Amino acid sequence: MNNRKFRIWNMARLKRRLMEGLSMGRTLALLMLGSLLFFLLLGLGGMAEKGLNTSPVSTMKGLAASLSSRFFMDMIGMEMPQLALEQEASALSSEKVAPFVFEFLTNVNPRDPKSLIASEIPGMKSNQPVPLRSGSGNEQGEAPADYRPEVLESEKLPEESPGSSPGNSGDPDANETPDKPAEGSGSAGEGQNSGGSSPSPSPQDPKAPPQELKKTVLIYHSHPQEAFNPLLSKQSSNPGSTSPSKNIMLVGSMVAKRLESKGIGTVHDQSDYQSTVPDYNWNYSYKYSRQTVKTAMAENEELTYLIDIHRDSQRHGKTTTKINGVSYAQVYFIIGHGNQNWRKNEELANRINQKLEKSYPGISRGIWGKSADQGNGEYNQSLSPNSILVEIGGIDNTKEELQRTSEVLADMLAEVIWEEQQAEKVNASKDGSAKQP
Repeated sequence: MNNRKFRIWNMARLKRRLMEGLSMGRTLALLMLGSLLFFLLLGLGGMAEKGLNTSPVSTMKGLAASLSSRFFMDMIGMEMPQLALEQEASALSSEKVAPFVFEFLTNVNPRDPKSLIASEIPGMKSNQPVPLRSGSGNEQGEAPADYRPEVLESEKLPEESPGSSPGNSGDPDANETPDKPAEGSGSAGEGQNSGGSSPSPSPQDPKAPPQELKKTVLIYHSHPQEAFNPLLSKQSSNPGSTSPSKNIMLVGSMVAKRLESKGIGTVHDQSDYQSTVPDYNWNYSYKYSRQTVKTAMAENEELTYLIDIHRDSQRHGKTTTKINGVSYAQVYFIIGHGNQNWRKNEELANRINQKLEKSYPGISRGIWGKSADQGNGEYNQSLSPNSILVEIGGIDNTKEELQRTSEVLADMLAEVIWEEQQAEKVNASKDGSAKQP
């Protein structure tokens, strides 16, 4: 009898274990199937992203770009102590990590309270570009600000002069004596490392007629009336002006002059759409400037570098840096991801940005991307693989600060252009020698 009960008890226990095993197997099978589907969808998503050429604005690439290289070095240094830089404060502080984690989890930037409601109010997200490459002059990750400038109703468009006609690289401020930086002021090319020796044209005989330069760079302004408080007779939170000696056209002329002095042929378009276009609409700014660019390219087939110059709308403290005790206006690079070939434009911006970081650390505030739902999203950059938008300084920067930065930016751009031309010559000579028997 006892032996029978023992056998019954053993059978019940074996049955229970069998059922438990089957239950665990079913759970394991479900987990395996779920993992398989997850990785399958992940792979398909990656293939779709590559095929659609998706912008990194909405991916982890853009989020990771907001972190400095020092941040990653400190992370690695936690595992490899010999990499830790003890002489500097760690980037892994609560002040720096907490905002990043908070924004990652909530999509709200604690440094910008507007972002709390930006996603709920149409239009508020239009000025929120995403960093693609960081700049040493922007440790806090401040995004560029773009607002429509105000214009005085009493201000009249100045009479057209030979130096201010569209397609001319003349100085709109030719009647004024240009401010020359004082000795030791750190102006571009004086006492600063140029970041490498780039080829430059040999000086011409002063008695010889000036040599006509091949026009390869177009400088234009989609928002030509963006102005600067120090150049106006009043203070404003968003100054605008029709005068080329007080608005962003002055900066364009500074860059154009510097490029010409470096042997880079430049066309500076100074069209003022707001004063000349019937029924002007600020929201169509890039539509107007696009026609300008297409016309200029039709008239000058060798134009390949398209530079749309703006100014930022932030105050002096956020748009200015000091290098060796001298003040410089800072720059943003903007890349539109509505253009499917944006990577080529970003490559040009990155080459200039790297040279700025090497020779003038602190001037660049980084390269930022905007998708089509964050503004225009294209910025005429589909017209050339060497097309970028640059914001130089802000509403409070002085003429001297703008001059120094304009010269620095032009120097770096000239180096990039000369390097590319030299590379083309080398490749052409190689191809020629390869074709010879």
